Amino acid sequence: MLRKKALLRLRKKLKTFPVVAILGPRQCGKTTLAKQLGCRHFFDLENPRDLARLDEPQLALESLR
Repeated sequence: MLRKKALLRLRKKLKTFPVVAILGPRQCGKTTLAKQLGCRHFFDLENPRDLARLDEPQLALESLR
């Protein structure tokens, strides 16, 4: 039930905002939720490569346009 509510809320936010952050503790299903939404681009902050890309957030996000 919580996952369904989260999906609905995120879909609503994505209609308004081009970028949405999914925050939560480790292993709670953030990546799974993003994939269920059909998100093509996401950053895994436990991945050193993704974390390094976000040193320059403007550049990282502009490359996704």
